[in-house]
Amino acid sequence: MSRILVTGSADGLGRATAEALLDAGHDVVVHARSAERAKVLGDLADRGADVVVGDFAERDAVRRVADELDASRPLDAVVHNAGVWSGPAVMPVNIVAPYLLTALLRGPRRLVYLSSGSHLGGRPSALEGTDWRGASAGSYADSKLFVTALAAAVARLRPGVASNAVDPGWVPTRMGGPHAPDDLELGHRTQEWLASSDDPEALSTGGYWYHGKRTQSHRAVHDEAFQDRLVRALAEETGTAL
Repeated sequence: MSRILVTGSADGLGRATAEALLDAGHDVVVHARSAERAKVLGDLADRGADVVVGDFAERDAVRRVADELDASRPLDAVVHNAGVWSGPAVMPVNIVAPYLLTALLRGPRRLVYLSSGSHLGGRPSALEGTDWRGASAGSYADSKLFVTALAAAVARLRPGVASNAVDPGWVPTRMGGPHAPDDLELGHRTQEWLASSDDPEALSTGGYWYHGKRTQSHRAVHDEAFQDRLVRALAEETGTAL
């Protein structure tokens, strides 16, 4: 069985993903942004899950979590689920934190990044002048375009690592709202499968997935020049190379 980190697993899709992976017998590491939020993970810890705590809006917290994980048994996979919909934490949480964890964590051979259909409305031109530190509110669509392109860049730059992005759909979570039209169950199955299955398709890389099927992403996602500009900007901003 695999050792799998699921970020942002206190509720919603992250918690559903962590629960399903535990049910399947995997060694799961769950994450919450604060000690107070981590209290709701007690039942998962009772089932054997390890818990890490860190506010991914803060780079030092991301680095501390990465150090803690690197000092323990190596991870086989990471599901980059943590995300916010609006406000100044959009860029720090939705793209800077996944980038830093990708750069810092040793060993994972499978990386799953949570995207969104909203990434299709993202603007490649927004890369120039993006406020990575969250001094002002960021664009959710832009952040999801960036993280989807990051997944494709990692697939290209790290041969042997299966790196994919998943659109979970608009599902009824705290972020999606109670009237969201998509299926919550289908919303987390694809990322679990990509993180743990031995199916040949699940071992593929560079895909953008929706409910178990590869689908078309924004044309900029597989533009290598755009990927390189994104990775370079994040490396310069964080002082950490991929």
